[in-house]
Amino acid sequence: METEITNKRPHRKITFIVLISIISVFIIYYSIMSIISPVRKLEEIKNEFGAKAAEKNEVDQKILMDSTYLKLLKEKAFLQSRIVMAETDSIYLTLNLSDSTANIEISGVVVHKAKMKSLKTSKILLAGNENAILSMLATPFTISHAFATIKKEPVMIKMAPKDTSEYKPDIMPDTSITEPVNYILEMNGGIRIYVYQEENVKFNARISHISFDLKDRLRDTWSALKSVAVLKVPEYHPFIKIRLPRTDAKIIYRAIPKNGQIAVFS
Repeated sequence: METEITNKRPHRKITFIVLISIISVFIIYYSIMSIISPVRKLEEIKNEFGAKAAEKNEVDQKILMDSTYLKLLKEKAFLQSRIVMAETDSIYLTLNLSDSTANIEISGVVVHKAKMKSLKTSKILLAGNENAILSMLATPFTISHAFATIKKEPVMIKMAPKDTSEYKPDIMPDTSITEPVNYILEMNGGIRIYVYQEENVKFNARISHISFDLKDRLRDTWSALKSVAVLKVPEYHPFIKIRLPRTDAKIIYRAIPKNGQIAVFS
């Protein structure tokens, strides 16, 4: 009996060590793949939007790095995006990260302006290859997916009255008045724009923000795990995270079409 117990202990110990080793190797592998992910994304942007010169020219390289030249390129890229969107005769959004404003525009005219209360941007969009990034920003982004804590278009189901005597006016309150407003706009190309309401004083608003952020992280983690499991580098999503007054955030989300367009000035 004592011999059996003695034999089981080393076996359990070996199993435990093997399990810990496998988990450690996977964590290291997952970490390496996660580090490679943003680097790979930047290379994709460079390959698609970077300047391709037939031969190296020192003068051209100096011009491309000149701050005045880059400033003009930023303005040009932003104007090009706005012109493309203005021609669609649809509502669109422009994000000016320089003066921290989010604007709803129609045909080049700003119809609603909101001031960002905070701003956080992915390093790739700030410290990456500037010419490639600016070339990418010269074309407006198109919304491919959206995740939100509020409905895009509030729907009210009503039963039609048989006659005027049965008619009753709507007394159902608009729940969106009190619902926390947080949403993610995922663009073509994988870039994500996170919009959070500024007001998180109330307990339910803080809980909603934490829950919404946690769900987003779990989606990304699950997607990354599936990629790593088949030896693929997880997709990296460059991001822009902004906080807006709650009313402005809701107006912008409901004003932009489902597959609307967005221009960014960095």
